[in-house]
Amino acid sequence: MKVLEFKVKGKKAQYAAIDEAIRTGQFVRNKCVRYCMDNKGVGQKELYRHNTWLRAEYPFVKDLNSHACQASVERAYSSIARFYDKCKKKVPGKKGYPKFKKFSRSVEYKTSGWKLSPDSKSINLLDKKGIGKLKLKGTWELWRYDSAKPFAKRGLRPPLPEQKLIKRVRLVRRADGYYVQFCIKVDEKELLEPTHTNIGLDVGLKEFYTDSQVLS
Repeated sequence: MKVLEFKVKGKKAQYAAIDEAIRTGQFVRNKCVRYCMDNKGVGQKELYRHNTWLRAEYPFVKDLNSHACQASVERAYSSIARFYDKCKKKVPGKKGYPKFKKFSRSVEYKTSGWKLSPDSKSINLLDKKGIGKLKLKGTWELWRYDSAKPFAKRGLRPPLPEQKLIKRVRLVRRADGYYVQFCIKVDEKELLEPTHTNIGLDVGLKEFYTDSQVLS
């Protein structure tokens, strides 16, 4: 994954809505940790079902995008699975069962619950938390990673929705403001053509090394 980060500009009400979304994601994560503590041996599928119950039981959880809730479930399960894996492998060092979080700083969306503007200079959060449209401040050319725009510029047919390159969108709160991170799936390969030549290297006292090309 490649991460592109932008600072977001919005109103105070929007920042408060982001804080509420972060608290809701923290609530879901802590509830899943508590559920695993009370029900030993549960898997990720059981946590997804527990998340469904949370969304039915608490209206403020339902207001958060369903994929964002699932991302919080995955965070909880990942930390618990990592703890048991270290215990099983007897990894040295201090190990402790995942604790309840008190001050989360981010909430993560997947491929739904958000939409980029046509010029990729703003993002609109579509769930019922009321975040709305946020302006993006940064220098990265985000349109290169949107599924349809690069293909449209070349006159080609865009890929299917599930082939979008932007896999995650994370809202982050920091001391100097709010940021949005785009987690992008990239396949970077560097093809090196063989030269079919041999080079000799000689390490000396006066020179660190001398190669055969210099000698010739």
